[in-house]
Parts: sequence; structure tokens; C-alpha cells
Amino acid sequence: MFWWRLPQAVCVLSACVCLVLAYEDDIEINFADTYYNEITDGETPEPTPSSAPCSSPDLTKWDKIFSMLENSQMRENMLLQYADDIIKVEMGSLRGEMLRFVGQYGGTCGVAVETAGRRMALQVEGRLRETLERLKRDETLDVVGNSVGNFNHLEAMVQQLLSAARTQASRLSKMESSCFSSPGAGMPMNSKTGSRLAEGGMTGHQEQEVTSRELALDGVVAALQQTRVELGEVLRSSRQRYLPAGCEMALLFPMRSRRIYTSVIPDVPLSVSSFTVCMWVKPTTVSNKTVLFSYGNRRNPYEIQLLLGQTSALFTIGGEAHLVEARGVVKPGGASDWIHLCGAWSSEQGLASLWADGKKMASTPGVAEGHVLPDGGSLQLGQERNGCCPLSPGSGVQGFEGGFDPKLAFAGKMTGVNMWDRVLSEEEISQLALQEGQGCEQRGNVVAWGVTEMVPHGGAQFMN
Repeated sequence: MFWWRLPQAVCVLSACVCLVLAYEDDIEINFADTYYNEITDGETPEPTPSSAPCSSPDLTKWDKIFSMLENSQMRENMLLQYADDIIKVEMGSLRGEMLRFVGQYGGTCGVAVETAGRRMALQVEGRLRETLERLKRDETLDVVGNSVGNFNHLEAMVQQLLSAARTQASRLSKMESSCFSSPGAGMPMNSKTGSRLAEGGMTGHQEQEVTSRELALDGVVAALQQTRVELGEVLRSSRQRYLPAGCEMALLFPMRSRRIYTSVIPDVPLSVSSFTVCMWVKPTTVSNKTVLFSYGNRRNPYEIQLLLGQTSALFTIGGEAHLVEARGVVKPGGASDWIHLCGAWSSEQGLASLWADGKKMASTPGVAEGHVLPDGGSLQLGQERNGCCPLSPGSGVQGFEGGFDPKLAFAGKMTGVNMWDRVLSEEEISQLALQEGQGCEQRGNVVAWGVTEMVPHGGAQFMN
């Protein structure tokens, strides 16, 4: 056993000896090498600095400044590019929203304005035709020579406005054909498929169409404003040929004559201590004293008088000694427009007031205080009884010696004549004086327009 393991032990020992000898040779070789930091005998060691692994040349002050400027310019360019991109995106989004809004609502508004303009043109034409027909009917009722010339003038004006209305209608049709005939123009947005502009954007041609529609709408507005002005003119000129306050008829006094007047037969006795008398008048011409409403008897022909002067209205109770005058009521010279007049008096207070167009123009105290109007007198419109002229057979009140003076006669139109046995309030008179109101529906309890018997004489006549 021992002899069998002896060769193995010899081999292991030999290997170890070889390894020790090799290591000693290495050490000797390494110690034999000379290094740069080796200190030898007799020599002064000189330090040798080692070079840095990454060396760079020193930068001057100007190099650093230029480097900072380059960095700053680079940052500025980046910020400007970023801001430009943001503005472009936001402006593009805003433009898209505005174009979608115009596409959605512009056409609809255009169609609505065009439809309204066409409807207005048709209404204007119909109104003008009706005005012309009524003017032609009124021609048969005019018996004064100058009224024929006025009718011809108004007829020519209405014909011109009728032609203008037709021109406006034709212009609207041309605008419609030129501005709203493109495909999809004026069509509202479909809620299911979305906006047309949102789907494919808006081309330059479509933008031009939107601009042309805006210009067309401006033209339509200008045309409608012109039509409105012309219509206002014809309404102002024709309004005076029709009756105010919803009245359906009027008394026509074609000229100043002693034979032309209208007698009124009240339903109740006229023995009152207070009253209010109102009427609408449109005089053709006035003198220093033009009689509208007059009541009197044999003893005093001037118990009540409502008169017109050159530019004023006058109201008397019991004679000219008790006079109330309102100046500036009538236009001086020629014919006037419709005027609403009211005279009110109370015996208890002795206060007389005169109203014109719903406004109190004059008021006088102490007028016939304590007086009571006598019954059995004569009431007439457009004239007054006095002692100047003999009575014509069968006219007036029996035993009332007096006639009519042509210098005092009224010429023109009269409507809405009413009389109450009390003093009306300010609000009631204001409502009666509304030209576009329904004042003729408020009738008096002493004299009621359209109910109380009124007998025209001479050339006076009722007209619708």
C-alpha cells in the first residue's frame, strides 16, 4: 500500500517545487525593472507631472460671450417658433369656427330677410292699391273744384309709390337669384350629418359667396329702409283723407254758404248746468270767426259757441263776454289737418276749459257761474243763428227770428260730434283725442254721434 502511493507523493512534491521556483523568478524580474518614479542613489529627484486624461485649451472672455449669445439666440428662436405655431393653430381654429357659424346661420338669415322683404313688398303694394281705390271712390264725393286737383296730385303720388314698391320687389327677386342660387346656399345645417363647412372646409369661392351674401343683405336692408320712408310719406299724405279715431262717417261742408249747415235734434232736453262738447274737424279754410257748434234761443242766440279763428280756437258760454281762447291751434292760411276740440263748462264752479288734441290749452274761471242752459233752443253745426238775415221757409225753430251769415259758415269735414251733461276728466278727453284710437265709440248722453238725429241742409252731406 505504501509503495503504491510513493510515486504519487513524489510527483506532487515535484510540482510544488517548480511552482516556487517560477514565482521567485518573477519577483526578481519585476524588481529589476526601472520606473519613472524610482529614486536612485546620488540623483536628485525631479517631479514629473502627469498629464490630465481630458485636456482642453483655455477659453478667453470673448469666446465665453459668443457662446452665451449663441445659446440665447437659440433659445429665442425656439420660443418664437413655439409661439408662432400656437398662434397659427389658434387662429386656424377660430377661423374654422367663424366659417362654420357663417355657413350654419348666414344662409338661414339671408333667406329669412329675403322672405320678410318680399312679404313687406307685397303688403306695401296691396296697401297702396287699396289707398288708390279709396281715393278713386272719394272722388265722387268731392264737389269743390280744388279737391279734384288734390285728388289728381295724390293719385300721381300713389302711382309713383306703387311703381317704387314694384321696383323693390323686382330688386329683391334679383338679389335672391344672384345670391341664393348657389348649391347649398341658404340651407340650414343638418343636425345628423353636421355642418357642410365642418366636413370639407371652406374654399375661396365659398368665402366669396359668403361675402356676396353679406353685401346682398346690406342692399336688402337699404332697400327696405327706403321703402319704409316712401310708405311713411304716402301714409302721412293719405291719412288726412280718412277719418280719425275709428269714425265711419263724417259731415262734409263743401263751401261757405248761408244755406249749408246741419241741424241737430237732441234726444234729451238741453237744460243742463254743466256739459262737455267734443268733435273732430278738418277745415278747408277759416276766417276770423268760423262757427263749428252753436246753440241758442230767441232770447240769447249765443248760449254755446265753439268757434275757429285764423290760428286759434274759441269757446263761449252765454255770449262773447265769457270767452275762452286757445292760440296756435289752427295752421295759418290754408287747410289744416284733423283737429280734436273739446269745450267743458261747469255752472257750479264757473270754470270753462278749452282742449285741443287732448291737451288743455286754456281755462277761465268765473264764466257764467250759476247759469243754467235754457231748453227749447236751436242746435246746429257749421253755422249760428242771428238777426242778420231772414229765415228760409221751413228752417229753424218756429218764432226764432234770425238767419245765417255766410261769412261765419264752416267749410271742411266734421266727425265725432258728442255732448255730455257733465265735465269729462282729463284722461277721458285724452282718449277721445287719439287719432289712431277708437274715440268715436265713446258717445255722449245728450248728443251721440251716429245715434242722435242730424239733418244736413243745402250742400252738406254725410260721407263714409
